[in-house]
Amino acid sequence: MKNILLVCNAGMSTSMLVAKMQKAAVEMNVEAHIEAKPLTEAKMGLGDVDIVLLGPQIRYEKANVEKIAGSIPVLPIDMRDYGTMNGKKVLETALAKMGE
Repeated sequence: MKNILLVCNAGMSTSMLVAKMQKAAVEMNVEAHIEAKPLTEAKMGLGDVDIVLLGPQIRYEKANVEKIAGSIPVLPIDMRDYGTMNGKKVLETALAKMGE
């Protein structure tokens, strides 16, 4: 089971992307727990995640999130994939970064 965390400002548009990623995971037969959190919650602790994906609107926070994440990879979501809500592409990118 892969644990993927999407981080953004408030979590509204990112939660739509999470739903599309979850649908893609089912279609791709990938076991994944995917959730979205606002940046303020993520800064309190990342928990047991395998990768952190940053919404394009907060990609400037990458270095700060990496400090919190330690060895957990932190990856900004491609602006085009985010804008088109391409859950499958975002999931594929995350899995590739995790070495899957």
